[in-house]
Amino acid sequence: MIIAPSLLAANHACFGKEAVRATKAGADWLHLDIMDGHFVPNISFGPQVVKAIRPLTKIFFDVHLMCSKPQILLEPFAQAGADEIIIHVELGEQVPSLIWKIKSLGKKVGLAVNPPTPISLVQPHLDKIDLLLVMTVNPGFGGQSFIHECLPKIQQAEAWRREKQLRYRIEVDGGINNQTAAECARAGADTFVAGTSLFGQRSLKVAINKMRKIINAHDPALADLKA
Repeated sequence: MIIAPSLLAANHACFGKEAVRATKAGADWLHLDIMDGHFVPNISFGPQVVKAIRPLTKIFFDVHLMCSKPQILLEPFAQAGADEIIIHVELGEQVPSLIWKIKSLGKKVGLAVNPPTPISLVQPHLDKIDLLLVMTVNPGFGGQSFIHECLPKIQQAEAWRREKQLRYRIEVDGGINNQTAAECARAGADTFVAGTSLFGQRSLKVAINKMRKIINAHDPALADLKA
């Protein structure tokens, strides 16, 4: 189980310090949302920010490209220090070549699917990816409410993973707090991106530990071991 605080919810004036704080607080990964103002109606930050914070921590950088032309960003983010690069299935025919390019750069590959998009579109790519990101809000802005209608997508992703004996992680992002993280864990998610519900707390370490404990209590695999 992975908890990945989203830097988008951190103090934007102190990205470096916030990345270090997340690391010291016990986060497993750091999730970096990259928005271009075209694919989503917002702009966040670019590879220079990632490059600037990379020397400050050894934590795994989970870079999520919400961009209409990710092909021009893959190398810059790989060189800046990304460990995994996530692109969107909504890019259609570009997806296979983008996956190939990310792999050729020596990085792990993630594939994201937005709430309105059928989960069936990710199926042809499941044996080529390291992570499937099920968006549980419409991407573009932090602090949105969790869309419960996305839970069946997580269940389907877990069913495919089991049936096909694949090893991709199932990540959720959007409106993730202790309650919704528990629901996603029950559905089969194992990687949890949380922004406001973690960085917005007085103690990030206490917030991460509490979320981890709640997720573990609702993880079906762990529940089977305890039985």
